Amino acid sequence: MPLTDVHKDLDALTMTITAELDVPVERAWQLFADPRQLERWWGPPTYPATVHAHDLVPGGRVHYSMTGPEGDTHHGYWDVLTVDAPYGFQIEDGFADESAVPDDDLPSSRMTVRLDPRDGGGTRMSIISTFATAESMAEMLQMGVEEGFKAALGQIDEVLAASR
Repeated sequence: MPLTDVHKDLDALTMTITAELDVPVERAWQLFADPRQLERWWGPPTYPATVHAHDLVPGGRVHYSMTGPEGDTHHGYWDVLTVDAPYGFQIEDGFADESAVPDDDLPSSRMTVRLDPRDGGGTRMSIISTFATAESMAEMLQMGVEEGFKAALGQIDEVLAASR
């Protein structure tokens, strides 16, 4: 599993997830840039993702859903703020309805994804979620965002191996 660290900073209202990938940055970028690869790992195994729209450019939107074991469906969106392909991007990440309209009753976060070359090869992936308030961070943690990320990242090696 590529996950190496989860760091929660309650003062800075951030959660940083770090993973080490044994592929070059350009290959790691495809995990996000290719919607078919993204949906193979973005949701945890018990909540697989389906990408409905994928416009990973500044001003674009990615709309996805996750389907739970009971058939329950949860929609999310990424409003893309910046893109520095293949090194990362920044988005507003939140919950939505089936038409990708943001659900303002649920917390959102600003997420920064960085893909940095490692000395000796491979990529260090950092996913930094910044929350607007301590309450929204606490709500997301209570909803299981940390465990969900851990489970989702556990699927990346299989996605990368399938393309070798």
